Amino acid sequence: MADTPPARLSTDPDSPFYDAEALERGVGIRFKGVEKTNVEEYSVSEGWIRVAAGLARDRFGKPMTLKLKGEVEPYFRGPTPA
Repeated sequence: MADTPPARLSTDPDSPFYDAEALERGVGIRFKGVEKTNVEEYSVSEGWIRVAAGLARDRFGKPMTLKLKGEVEPYFRGPTPA
């Protein structure tokens, strides 16, 4: 695995951008210079994140999300695996 997080990542297993290895390692997100812990999905190249909108759910039982635009900086939280 590379030492940099993927350019786009989702926590939804049904998404084509889901990466279990990266999520297990722990990806942190800085959005507009502020640490975010509730990010559901992000895209560095397009400059947006999706965050949960409270406890609201869609008709499939997945969390409703808001798309926020700005500078996205992903990083790995944990140590580099051996």
